[in-house]
Amino acid sequence: MRIVKLFDTTLRDGEQSPGASMTTPEKVRIAKQLEKLGVDIIEAGFAIASPGDFDAITQISEIVTQSAICSLARATEKDIVRASEALKNAKFKRIHTFIATSPIHMEYKLKMKPDEVIRRAVEALNIARSLVEDTEFSCEDATRSEIGFLKEIIGAAIEAGASTINIPDTVGYAIPFDYQRFVKEIVDFVGDRAVVSVHCHNDLGLATANSLAAILGGAGQVECTINGLGERAGNASLEEIAMTLKVRKDIFGGADTRINAKEIYASSRLLAETCGIEPQPNKAIVGKNAFAHESGIHQDGVLKYRATYEIMSAQDIGLDRNRLTLGKLSGSHAFREKLKELGFELDDEEFKRAFDSFKELADRKKIVYDEDIRSLLTSESANVPSEFALVNMQLTDCSGGVPFSTVTVRRSNGEEITDAAIGGGTIDAVFKAIDRVCGISGRLLDYKVDAVSEGKDALARVLVKVIFDEAKPAVMGHGLDMDTMKASAEAYIGSLNSYLVMKDRLRKVDRTLV
Repeated sequence: MRIVKLFDTTLRDGEQSPGASMTTPEKVRIAKQLEKLGVDIIEAGFAIASPGDFDAITQISEIVTQSAICSLARATEKDIVRASEALKNAKFKRIHTFIATSPIHMEYKLKMKPDEVIRRAVEALNIARSLVEDTEFSCEDATRSEIGFLKEIIGAAIEAGASTINIPDTVGYAIPFDYQRFVKEIVDFVGDRAVVSVHCHNDLGLATANSLAAILGGAGQVECTINGLGERAGNASLEEIAMTLKVRKDIFGGADTRINAKEIYASSRLLAETCGIEPQPNKAIVGKNAFAHESGIHQDGVLKYRATYEIMSAQDIGLDRNRLTLGKLSGSHAFREKLKELGFELDDEEFKRAFDSFKELADRKKIVYDEDIRSLLTSESANVPSEFALVNMQLTDCSGGVPFSTVTVRRSNGEEITDAAIGGGTIDAVFKAIDRVCGISGRLLDYKVDAVSEGKDALARVLVKVIFDEAKPAVMGHGLDMDTMKASAEAYIGSLNSYLVMKDRLRKVDRTLV
């Protein structure tokens, strides 16, 4: 069997998608899930880009042991050294350095001659190879580069120690049949001297198709993201590539990945709930309609024999179609079994907190669905050290009246503080009251609310994106409750707690730079 390595760049290229920024604890949680999913390499960030990225790569390197951890670096000494410092505790570490190779990039962006670009690449790889054994070199904008020059710089990169050569379709320009031919020519040139990788963008909606064409052309590694998240129109979708290879082994000559497919749905949901970007309903593999059948003919066929209209089952990706689960009379044993079924592994303290939250929810709902439990567990695992916690709030609003909110919070030292505010609307009044009671004002950038499951008693999941300091990144906050207003308050306070944790961590990282 031929194994194609999957290089996941959700935490680097995926985070470059507008609105997809993540805190360090969120990145660590996703990295642990990616390890569970079975990805070969996790590109955890761009170490020199910010203290936050450096911190995230450092923490992920200390926790993840089954997947290689990678940091991106430009072809400069300071970038590469910084990447090495962030990766120092990783069990398996890779530095991924790049430079543009297309005529348009070399002339207008780099303002360098081709021989200068080759010299820079070789110098960078010599430094990287002196620091780590596993190095990757990317020819940025390769699909608009001249094939002769690509071979020249790739040959020099391999001589300088690159063990993986990446041929990215940086701007989503490639067409599958042509990309297959293009990649095959590079694979034939490289031979067994290095692994040839591809990294495809979705500007023409062809990222997955191009990646699969590259595999047919001999590529040994594919760079991709969960849910196809990524800059502009996104990246190649990990779940689409993994499941295509599983379903169409006849076409791909038995090529496969090391992906544990039953963790695909859990990975998709964790990312969506973390960054607040839902896959479109008709998204292949993980969209909410992916296994839905509305046509009477299709329903009849599936009921008679599933394979009439389904080429894979929902269970293949870890989606349990039996959505009716537990209730208020369910005990801890049944709850623990359900968590195992859904793919959650908790220690005793985490389980106790989750079970208490479940029982509280079950007392308020007749039916607790799998979606409720997934969201509950994601919310629980997202907890960060909390300086502030919501105790209670009161709202007054009426047609023609002035929205008014009173909020009480408890500080970590046990002190309870109450204050009130009016606003332009109910949510505005709640958030302004929280600003007053906590003594820190935020600027709301985004607010999203959706129902987790179904029915009038469905849990409301609220996600907010807030800036508390214009000089620092925006932070996300999550809230989950049957009461949308309470979920909104919890989300806003959660974003404030995340900001305070981030501020403290960045201060500690800054000290290490002195």
